[in-house]
This record gives sequence, structure tokens and C-alpha cells, in this order.
Amino acid sequence: MAYRIGTYRYGALIVLGLMALPLPLAAQHAAANDSIPTSWDLADLYATPESWSESFARTRAAADKLDSYRSTLGASASALFSALDAISAINKESDRLGAYANLKADEDLRAANEQERRQQAQALSTLIGEKTAWVTPEIVEIGTSKVAAFERERKDLKDRFSFYLGDTLRSAPHTLGVEAEGVLAATGNVLAQPSAIHDQLADADLPYPEFTLPTGEAVRLDEPAYENYRRVSDRNERKAVFDAFWGTWHKFEGTVGATLTTQVMGDVFAAKARKFDSALSAALFHSNMPDGVYRTLVAQTNAALPTLHRYLKMRKARLGVSDELAYYDNYPPMFPLAQAPKFTVGESETITLAALAPMGQDYLALLRKGFAGQWMNVLSHQGKATGAYMNGSAYEVHPYLLLNHNNDYRSLSTFAHEWGHAVHTLLANAAEPYEKSNYSTFIAESASIGNEMLLNDYMVEHAKTNAEKLYYLGEGLESIRTTFFRQVMFAEFELAIHEEVEQGRPLSGAHLSDIYCGLVKRYYGEAQGVMKVDPAYCVEWASVPHFYYDFYVWQYATSMAGAAEFTDAILKQGAPARARFLNMLRAGGSDYPYELYKKAGIDMATPGPYQALVARMDRLMDEVEALERKK
Repeated sequence: MAYRIGTYRYGALIVLGLMALPLPLAAQHAAANDSIPTSWDLADLYATPESWSESFARTRAAADKLDSYRSTLGASASALFSALDAISAINKESDRLGAYANLKADEDLRAANEQERRQQAQALSTLIGEKTAWVTPEIVEIGTSKVAAFERERKDLKDRFSFYLGDTLRSAPHTLGVEAEGVLAATGNVLAQPSAIHDQLADADLPYPEFTLPTGEAVRLDEPAYENYRRVSDRNERKAVFDAFWGTWHKFEGTVGATLTTQVMGDVFAAKARKFDSALSAALFHSNMPDGVYRTLVAQTNAALPTLHRYLKMRKARLGVSDELAYYDNYPPMFPLAQAPKFTVGESETITLAALAPMGQDYLALLRKGFAGQWMNVLSHQGKATGAYMNGSAYEVHPYLLLNHNNDYRSLSTFAHEWGHAVHTLLANAAEPYEKSNYSTFIAESASIGNEMLLNDYMVEHAKTNAEKLYYLGEGLESIRTTFFRQVMFAEFELAIHEEVEQGRPLSGAHLSDIYCGLVKRYYGEAQGVMKVDPAYCVEWASVPHFYYDFYVWQYATSMAGAAEFTDAILKQGAPARARFLNMLRAGGSDYPYELYKKAGIDMATPGPYQALVARMDRLMDEVEALERKK
């Protein structure tokens, strides 16, 4: 039984690239940038590695004793509370231990001792699962009526554990016997390995190629460098970047295919063991998500592909591509500016505060509090984990953020995104007890993507020239392509490969590339003559870590649709819309995410939110065309 996941790795597949816009506001904070810490201080978690080890030993010893509560839960309300309270305390400390271990490990993936510490933390989580595997069957055996009577008898039991107890009772059809639950819990370490292997390969061990720039300088074309140089204006250079980077991944297509296949097999095994019809059903059950939300998202996205194709045709014209549009043409800005300003960390703080002013003073105060602390590891270096995430696992401490700030607009947008998660965590932790504070990704991404949208709107509004407006409108359009259309394409791929295993068909790296290629060609309109997709790039799936998170990526797209409605309402209505949104964030995990959305006024199982986002994309393109007519 675990009330909170150990590590949040939020954030869309972060793209750090070359972007440009001179913004006078940025200069206001430039002088202060040198004093801003660029690395986190983990002493707020544990003063020293030795203190972590001491806490680990104590927590492990306490976990070993959890069997003593077995067969006591139904004795009385007090007995049930005592057991859940003890388990909760161990889970909370385990989360804190895991936060430290994961953050330390991601500082340098080459440090073997820190990777071992991460394994220790994962092993502890697995042990707690094993030692509490009897809890769910025992609560199910107690039954709904008796649990309700216990909650009436003890207010603290209801206040802290009512949602957990209700959710556990809901799981009765998928709860196994005590022995079987123990076996499933013991698989935790094994089932975590495909993701760990992929991260180790992608972030530390893959022999990324050397790439020679037009200047003659050689760079190591790792993930951050690829995300940077794929945005260059020279088309031949972009193609060379794609060829070198994906050529390297292609050499490991079979290995990564075996790793991802193992992950999928693990998902299918767990779903079957718990008597679900499919891995998708099992994944949706966790947050009580109606199947209609997932199905409506996919259907509405496919219906909207003509809007994506309109955007791609616009991109082709603005890039001056005379022959067929290629997959490597997706990333350079449609409206590049002559001067490329640098958004330092300090400047990103100032701009984020200004852009998020519609969220209100309480929200901004939490941002300022976070900026004043050493909560971020900001700058990239060799061996450090790539991408960006917020880790909010340590309930009684504060969030930590890993960034790889590249001093461009995308880095600024990523900065605002991850701090949206951090403020969400602060709001939920302040309003809810530990047991009800763990919010769903379905809710989480609305907070972060909403920040990105407010930032983009702010940049467009404060642009000094039409050229600047066009630049930011282009970035807003690209955000919808990557966070909505691309993530749904990822979700279709994830569903397809799970269905392959469920239907008894084999998977391999080559087969995964074939499945992925078919989706890319459909989404990007090869049959309609919109884009020609080179099969050499269809190994792209191999680099995506989110495929190891068990039906995770689709929630970026739903969150973007929800965020679009919320931000539009906040800008138009002000305080009432802001209150609905912030109250949803404060609710944490006190209700199911679909229900929290409905309470805030949005039904994500209907076409409305997705159609509204597509309409926003069309409006942005209309505005681009109107501005261009003024030239």
C-alpha cells in the first residue's frame, strides 16, 4: 500500500533548442543572475549521506515489523487507524528517502554509488509493498458497512484515510488473496528494471556520435545537443543531425526493443494477474478514469488531423521548403528573429512572475518562496539526467526541480512548466494530509501546461513588433503540435504495442519501428502529400522514456485541452475562474481526477475541451495569416 508515488517525472518530452526574442523585461533581472543558485541543496531532505543511511536503516527495520498489524484491522476503529497510521508514516519516510536517492542519482548517472542508493530506495519501496500486501485483502474482507461505521466512530480515520479506504474497497474485484498479493508486490524491483536500463543507456552509456558544426567545432550529439541543433536554419545541417543521432539509436534498435517489450510484458502480466481485460483498463482503473476519456481523446485528435496538416503546410511555406516537407523540418522556428537573446535563470524567474500574474498574489508568493530557496538543479553537464522534472515526493519538505536550462525561450517555457508542478505540490500539501495529497498526472499537467500558455500569451501581448508576435505565435502552435498531437500519437503507439502482446504477437525492435512509422506517416499526412517520412527516423520511439510509465503520455494531451479552457477562463473571468482552478489543485488526491475536473466545470469525456483546443490552434494560424498580410 503506497499513498504517494516515489518520484514525479513530470514535464512533456522537453525540447531545449535555439530560440530568439529580444525582450526588454529580461534585462531587468540580468544583473542579479550571478547570485542565483544553480544547484539544489538536498540538506533539507537529509543533512548528509550518512543521515540518509541512518534513516534508511530505521525505516527498513520498521517496515520489517509491519506484519505485526496483520489480522487486526477489523478489530476496531482504533486498530484500523493504528495500522494505517504506522504504514503511512513508513511510506512517508520512504518517499523522502526515495526523493533524495533519485535526485542524487540524477546529478551524475555515472556515479555507481548513487545508482546503488537509488536501487536501495526502490528495494525499500518493494519491501513495504510486500509487508503490506495483506492490507487490501483484509480491508476488502472487512467490507463497506463496517468500514463506514469505523469512520463514523473516529473522525481522524475519516479525515486522513477515507479516500484510500473507499478506493481500496472499489478494487475488490481486482484484489487477490494475501499470498498472491505478496507475490505481485515482490515483483516491484524486477518490473522497474526496463525503465532503469533505458535511462542508464540513454543518459550515460549510449555512444553518442561526434558531430562537426559548420564552424568546424565538434560536439557530442547527445540528447540535449540533438534537441538544440535540430532547430538550426540550414536544412542540410538538420538532416545531418537527424542522420547522426537516429543512426546511433538504430544500432541499438534490437536492444531497446527487447527492453521496451519487457516493460510491456510486465504491464500485461500485472493487468492479467489482477483480472483486468487489458493493460489500458488496468492503467485507467487506478484513477477511476472513464474509458470514454481516452477513447474520446484519440477520436477527436484523429478528426483534427486536417488542422495539424494545415499547420505543417504553413510550416513548409514559412521555411521555404521547395520539395517535400521532411520529418527534420518539424523543429526550426517558422519565424526566426535575427538576434537570439539569452534568458538566464534569473531572467526566467522575473518573466515567469510577470506572465503568471493572472494566477493571483498567493500563487506568486509561492513562486517567490521557491525561487528564494535552493530547490533547483538548473544547468546541464555530462552525466546529469536529461530533460526536466519536478520531484515533490518529500511531503514535509518542499519540491525539487531538475532542469537543463539552455538560456532560450524553450528553456523559459520549461521553467514555467516545472514550477507549475511545484506550486501545485505546495498547494496540495498545504491543504491536504499526506494520505490525500498525491495528485494524478491527469490533473498535474493542467497546472504546468496552463503556465506555459499564460507565458506564451504574455509574450505575444508584450511583443514590440509584428515579427516578435509571429515568433511567439509560431511557438504557441508548435506547443500544440508537440503536447497534443504528438503525445496522442505516442498514446496510440503505446496502446498498439500493448495490444500486440495481449493478442499473442511477438515484438522486436524492428516491429516497434514499423508500428511507429505507420503512425507517424498517418499523423503527418504522408498519404495526403503533407510530409514525406524517412523510415530511418522511425526508431524515434527508442529514445522516449515515457513509454516505460504505463499509459502516461496521453494525459499531456488531455491536460492541454483542460488547461486551454482554464487559462482562457482565467483571463476572461478573473477571480471566479482562478478560484475554480486553484481549488482543483488544492484538492490534491482527495478525489478522482475526472471528478475534480467536473467539479471545476469541465467534463473531459466530452468532445468540447478537445475541440476548443483545436479551435485555438486554428485561431492562432488565422492570426499569423492576418499579421503576415500587414507586412
